[in-house]
Amino acid sequence: MLFKASRRRETQWNRGRSAFLAGVAMSALVSFGSFAPSKAAPSETFSMTVAETSADDQAISTFYQARGYKPLWTGAEDAARRAAFFQALDHVEDHGLPASRYDAAGLRAAFASVRSEHQRAKLEVAVTKTFLTYARDVQTGFLTPSRIDAGIVREVPVRDARATLDQFADAVPADFIATLPPATAEYAALQKARLDLVTAIANGGWGAQVPASRLEPGDEGGAVVALRDRLVAERYLAPSVTRTFDGDMQRAVQLFQMDNGLTPDGVAGEGTIAELNRTPAERLRAVLVAMERLRWMNGLPLGARHIWVNLPDFTAKVIDDGKVTFETVTVVGMNQKDRRSPEFSDQMEFMVINPTWNVPRSITVKEYLPMLQKNPNAARHLRIVDRNGRQIDRTQVDFTQFTERNFPFSMSQAPSDDNALGLVKFMFPNQWNIYLHDTPSKPLFQKEVRAFSHGCIRLGRPFDLAYALLARQSVDPKGLFQSYLDTGRESVLKLETPVPVHLVYFTAWPNAKGHIEYRRDVYGRDAEIFEAMKAAGVVLPEVQG
Repeated sequence: MLFKASRRRETQWNRGRSAFLAGVAMSALVSFGSFAPSKAAPSETFSMTVAETSADDQAISTFYQARGYKPLWTGAEDAARRAAFFQALDHVEDHGLPASRYDAAGLRAAFASVRSEHQRAKLEVAVTKTFLTYARDVQTGFLTPSRIDAGIVREVPVRDARATLDQFADAVPADFIATLPPATAEYAALQKARLDLVTAIANGGWGAQVPASRLEPGDEGGAVVALRDRLVAERYLAPSVTRTFDGDMQRAVQLFQMDNGLTPDGVAGEGTIAELNRTPAERLRAVLVAMERLRWMNGLPLGARHIWVNLPDFTAKVIDDGKVTFETVTVVGMNQKDRRSPEFSDQMEFMVINPTWNVPRSITVKEYLPMLQKNPNAARHLRIVDRNGRQIDRTQVDFTQFTERNFPFSMSQAPSDDNALGLVKFMFPNQWNIYLHDTPSKPLFQKEVRAFSHGCIRLGRPFDLAYALLARQSVDPKGLFQSYLDTGRESVLKLETPVPVHLVYFTAWPNAKGHIEYRRDVYGRDAEIFEAMKAAGVVLPEVQG
């Protein structure tokens, strides 16, 4: 499923490409005013001006130098290249990009006003800079994640600008431009969702909100009618005239709940109604952010087998060749500073069975030190050791003399059923000390919003994940795991083939059928990203009706 182009996607791409090429052919070529560029070798004025104008950009400067300052855009033979690029600029909003960032109208006006080789050369470099900006934006995003939220520590696979220019110069222009955005079924589904939502906004939205805090089967009246109409507008229910919360409506509510990460009980409670009352504009924001997030991962090798942990979905999935082969619920970091789970990708290398919990320094001094200062016998399940690894006698230490900065001890919990990490943890060593693990706090998995950890990812079915991973290297994965578990000792079991792990944050994401499912913005990160998108020039359409 994930990131695997299907035949349907290929068909959609071919149709889109055909439409794109047709648009290029039909669009009026960007033309010069009274100035007519020559097909001859670049003039000295043109070459010198290009060299001077591009001196502040090494990629552009070396590109033109290598091609003897032959133009890419402003030559008599460059009409197709110009047309393809301007066709792309005319459709940047299809990707949720800020049109003002590229100033297509200004570039068109500049072409029409060229009167000299000097002006042509300056325009040549200006178009190249705009092209590189567009290419990077549509390929790997126009925002820098780490500047928006410290928890987004993902490394964006930005392409080399010089290589982009070299490849474009040798390619069929429209074909090359069509390859820049993510070529995945998920990105195509998000694009379609964007268009559908823009259409819904233009048509006046999804109607009146549901004026109730709770509706359940058997209820009647105006609020039920509003619920019915909302479900119809969002395509969960066939058009109806019923004023009663009947079985069909209950099933529609359940479908909506499943698509929105809610408990599918068929009762329209406060949380369900809050999500139902979301506007198309709110959903559009989530879709646009998801497209930008997907661009941040464009080019990242996910792996034929990988683990996909979507934080606001509270799930971890094993993906094999595009299909979900294992899934479990999760608990993620709570929505507090320094406890939110970060977003990044890494390689799972091994699992630790019967793990020792070495309490992180931040937890030790912020949570346990105050407890010890009140009562030295607090947290008896934890060992306190000095810098030499020797366990100390709590009764002989005055903990009130220490602060968070000078506390000289560390704390740990021996392997046990009650260990904070449970009986197994899955390691992909990283600087943030984040991993997947078991937990003794099983009741938390029954909650709808599961943000309770200190940052690591707790698994609802950790043993089953271990079996799924070990099945690639053992004919008896359960027996292999159990043999380590039965020792009661901390043991390391290495994965013969490391498995990529991707901690992501998508509040809008297509299911296997391409239908967009939505999740709550539990950390507020999407809101931050969209504010940055607005600051960059992204504009939402206004409701017309």
